[in-house]
Amino acid sequence: MENTQVKQPLNSMASKIAQIDALCAKAKILPVITIAREQDVLPLADALAAGGLNALEITLRSEFGLKAIRMLRDARPEMSVGAGTILDRHMLKAAEEAGSQFIVTPGSTQDLLEAGAQSELPLLPGISSASEIMIGYALGYRRFKLFPAEISGGVGAIKALGGPFPEVRFCPTGGVSAANLKSYMALPNVMCVGGTWMIDNAWVKNGDWQRITDATAEAIALFD
Repeated sequence: MENTQVKQPLNSMASKIAQIDALCAKAKILPVITIAREQDVLPLADALAAGGLNALEITLRSEFGLKAIRMLRDARPEMSVGAGTILDRHMLKAAEEAGSQFIVTPGSTQDLLEAGAQSELPLLPGISSASEIMIGYALGYRRFKLFPAEISGGVGAIKALGGPFPEVRFCPTGGVSAANLKSYMALPNVMCVGGTWMIDNAWVKNGDWQRITDATAEAIALFD
């Protein structure tokens, strides 16, 4: 039988779970950001912060992802900056070296989950099925991103998964919007949500930062 045990980091899985819980308790909404132009990085982050969001997931879907993380860690040290769309252990290492404070993946592979267990950084693995949860669960993971949330069953799926996995909590991402945010957050096993609806591409392209601030503040107000 293959040995799936991995070397545990000094920063234990329990500690990393606690870090994810603290991040989600603070953030509530984790904006998923893909940078198209370097000059947008700081004003976009400032617009989101002005609206009430200080934790950002910068995806590595564009050539500017790693540089954006470095810029934000240097120029906005008060913000929590993570790397998203991490697909393998090589991207994980690059994100670590760029200064990322947490890692988010769209899906899960055995190798990536093992790399995350070995990393000092907290990793929030993407899943869309009970089987994927079980693979991560065996390695100590208890916090997952349901992605794409709406296509994968949405609120109903998260309710159902709460039965066999009472210790697990989720960050649903993909199809979450102002219209269904409250339905997700009403579930006891949802800790926060990921979304993009407050970052309209046209607003970013036109430098309409105030509209992003206003949309962010409106999203935060939904929790009141």
